[in-house]
Amino acid sequence: MIAIKREGVILERTDYAFENEGVMNPAVIAEGGYVHVFYRAVRVGNHSTIGYCRLKGPLEVVQRNEEPILYPEFAYECQGVEDPRIVKIEDTYYMSYTAYDGVNALGALATSSDLTQFDKRGIILSQFTFDQFTELILAKDEHVGKYFRSYNKGESETSGGKKNSITDKNLVFFPRRIQGKLYFMHRIKPDIQLVSIDNIEDLTYDFWINYFLDFTENIFFEAKYPHESSYIGAGCPPIEVPEGWLMIYHSVYDTPKGYIYSACAALLDLDNPSLEIARLPYPLFGPETEYERRGVVNEVCFPTGTALFGDTLYIYYGAADQCVACVSVNIKELVNELMTHKK
Repeated sequence: MIAIKREGVILERTDYAFENEGVMNPAVIAEGGYVHVFYRAVRVGNHSTIGYCRLKGPLEVVQRNEEPILYPEFAYECQGVEDPRIVKIEDTYYMSYTAYDGVNALGALATSSDLTQFDKRGIILSQFTFDQFTELILAKDEHVGKYFRSYNKGESETSGGKKNSITDKNLVFFPRRIQGKLYFMHRIKPDIQLVSIDNIEDLTYDFWINYFLDFTENIFFEAKYPHESSYIGAGCPPIEVPEGWLMIYHSVYDTPKGYIYSACAALLDLDNPSLEIARLPYPLFGPETEYERRGVVNEVCFPTGTALFGDTLYIYYGAADQCVACVSVNIKELVNELMTHKK
């Protein structure tokens, strides 16, 4: 087993109107001894924005903004901008997030050159209804029955006539181009899917039609162990180590008391991340403390960002949908343990 150190709660909600219900699920990027944290801030009524704070080293908060840095501006995100992740590719920061309009939850993108001003690029994932999705995936492959679970099904329109798209989120970029291409993960339950493109502009309507016509070829990470039995999803941006891409993701399984969300670890091939090298057969860590087990949503450890200081990997996560917490682990020990569970 891996030695996990709980560093405790990093951020809690405040009395500021934009985050008076909870804070959670932060995007994290470390630069020059500081850690930039872009966290989901929720105000009463489940309206989400993105708040910002800066850490000196991995844990000490030295700056925290009193207003959100990213907030709803367009109809596709009018209910909230949620669960960000961030990477820097070449000279550009890519912040992916879930855009929520009260009905649809879909992966969107904002880019920046300075971590201060962000240019919203809109929803970049598919916007198909469940009927459109199933028509495409069944055109070539009938072995996709798990995608017909109740959490994916939905009418094409709401009673008010609004389009109802299949939920497609957990949009997470790899932190550099691989073989010249941009790679990102996304999640239509219950598995994680993978996309590679030359440029963001390639993500057209026709691209997604062809993608779903070959859908099973794009499912690259599937549930395997009991703690993953309900569904899995992309978590933190992958971390490049000599052995491969270290992927920290989340797993979910159902119990009589509800879902339990845990953080998990796997290793992917550096040149072809669709190839799984290894994964832990048990959660890296799951809900144990009171702040992880009791909150707005109970029993949740939802990892979304990391920072590496020496050989210590700090993993930042949303705890029980109410606060931002952190654990640390020796990255070499983690990779060595993973290599004992090679696929």
